[in-house]
Amino acid sequence: MTTVGQILKIERESQGLLLSDIEKKIRIREKYLIALESDDWNFFSSKIYIIGILKNYSRVLGLDPKKILAFFRRDYERKEEVKFKEKISSSYLISNSSTIIKFLVTLSFIFIFIYFGYQLKLYFTPPSMKIIAPTANHFTTETKIDIIAKTDKDAAVTVMGNRIYQDKLGQINYEFPLKEGENKVTFEVTGANGKKSTIVKLYYKTSPK
Repeated sequence: MTTVGQILKIERESQGLLLSDIEKKIRIREKYLIALESDDWNFFSSKIYIIGILKNYSRVLGLDPKKILAFFRRDYERKEEVKFKEKISSSYLISNSSTIIKFLVTLSFIFIFIYFGYQLKLYFTPPSMKIIAPTANHFTTETKIDIIAKTDKDAAVTVMGNRIYQDKLGQINYEFPLKEGENKVTFEVTGANGKKSTIVKLYYKTSPK
């Protein structure tokens, strides 16, 4: 399971930044940044202090602080839950109760792993877009075509450099003039996670025989 510290380290290294660069930008000593990337929460005096550093660190890297804090709370609460379990004396549990608790805890971890794994995939995956119409790409008499496409409703879409806004279902409509020969239409879709996808569609117009 990818931790919040690993996310920060991976993104920092992908941008070619050193810990010393981050230290200068957010004025936090490098030893604290190392502890943060190592998920060593015991190194810090309080949870509030950790949250403050995470907010500044994520902003410097261009990450969404809310999503980073969501991953942190998952990791931190998991650590606290483990501590709580260790404090429970086995002498107070009969065998059936112990089995049920272990099953429920295991089930909870499985659910958390699947949920946050899916969220992490969404976070790092560029947005997609599906062209609904037209289904054909060869035309003869048409002077223009209506392009209908669908993407995430939170994504930002540009077509041929023009910003296009989706409806509530994430669908866009774009009227494209056709010229003789090859017509290239370029779509750029930027997701809420900042990742970008470029889709190129080719349409052809030939004179009727």
